[in-house]
Amino acid sequence: MNKIAGGFIVVLLAVNLTINTHAQDQSQSTPWPYPIVDTNQSHIFGNSGQLKSIPRQGSTYFGQDAQYSSNPPKYKDNGDGTISDLVTGLMWEKQFHRNMSFDQAKSGASTNRTAGYDDWRLPTIKELYSLIDFNGCVTRRNPTPYIDTKYFNFEWGNAIDKSARIIDAQYISATEYVGTTMGNQPTVFGVNFADGRIKGYPYRRFSRYVRYVRGNPEYGKNKFVDNNDGTISDQATGLMWTKTDSKRAMNWASALKYAQTNKTAGYSDWRLPNSKELQSLVDYTRAPQARDASKRTAAIDPIFDITKTESYFWSSTTHYDAPNFTNANYVCFGRAMGYFSPPRSNQAKQWMDVHGAGAQRSDPKSGSASRFANGHGPQGDDVRIDNYVRLVRNINPDEVQVVTPSTSKLPSFSPQNMGGNQGPGADRSSRDGRSNQGSFDRRPPHGGGFPPPRR
Repeated sequence: MNKIAGGFIVVLLAVNLTINTHAQDQSQSTPWPYPIVDTNQSHIFGNSGQLKSIPRQGSTYFGQDAQYSSNPPKYKDNGDGTISDLVTGLMWEKQFHRNMSFDQAKSGASTNRTAGYDDWRLPTIKELYSLIDFNGCVTRRNPTPYIDTKYFNFEWGNAIDKSARIIDAQYISATEYVGTTMGNQPTVFGVNFADGRIKGYPYRRFSRYVRYVRGNPEYGKNKFVDNNDGTISDQATGLMWTKTDSKRAMNWASALKYAQTNKTAGYSDWRLPNSKELQSLVDYTRAPQARDASKRTAAIDPIFDITKTESYFWSSTTHYDAPNFTNANYVCFGRAMGYFSPPRSNQAKQWMDVHGAGAQRSDPKSGSASRFANGHGPQGDDVRIDNYVRLVRNINPDEVQVVTPSTSKLPSFSPQNMGGNQGPGADRSSRDGRSNQGSFDRRPPHGGGFPPPRR
């Protein structure tokens, strides 16, 4: 939209020059309206630690995030309190707003006049997630946020209130969950730039950070085309996907191997998608328990085949906030289950949707899910370890490069930065949440109530 003249008479030519200059600053470096910004991850890992040598084609662990690069992040500080993303065409506020409720976040966009613009909006979850940088790690001795602080202002959750937890740095999106979480509570999705996750947060008692956006109204809108050869092209992102998934769940190393050997439609360059590519597939208008019965499916466009509605899918991205880099990110296309007692309730813990279909969390790359009978963390996040796979390639292969990852040693782990004995990923949606740490010696029973998260 327009930059406000603020009461001064402005020569039309000068206005046009200002608008054209910012349009150039926001120009996209790809022809696609919804380009996926690279995760920026540059290190390589096995199941339990960094790798000292780089895996080659055909070997275990080949094909992980750091071995591919596409649309690396590229920002421009406009010197007026705004940051232009030169990949996505979006313009962001450099600063953030703190302690805003969901209602305040929505209404605040219409009155925001940062840099004189009048068309700021609360970002969708896909717009907001475009900013995440997967070199973040809150559990380092010197923690690093999941956002580029050379351009964007950031503070940890305990920056003002020293009794608060460092990881409470969630940013609210405009994307409301079409179902409910934590015992029938209305929910909005947010990105945690402290611990690198997407979760749904019951918004009646949720006040966190906000950063407004403007520009590129097409960002986050998929344009799927069925190629009738077992592949689906997204004419918005420039990515091509396998129409069917792996049809069986597997651990992370097996998922990487599955990609190496796949030849769907005669292509030999399939790969396991990184977290941001995979999240681009989520259809946030759908969920297995959506209030609208016609939308009660997995959170993915029905142009795709999906083996299990209640499924999680592996990404190629390692999540740094687990000791020895043992976890990789996954995206929930079914409900993001947890073994949990709803806040301010006297209910016994039970399996329920705690974070919403469309959440991004992380799982151990290997091992036995039976160790986590009651989930993990304060919300009892469901641990499966064996997850499904959907493969990706670029429609134009020249738009992705095979790169040499780094083998330099990353900083050491420091669990005290989680704000107590929480463990990785202990991102609470409410200070009333109850800890779910405890015995991991049995799987949840089948039967009534919320169904256990079976594959």
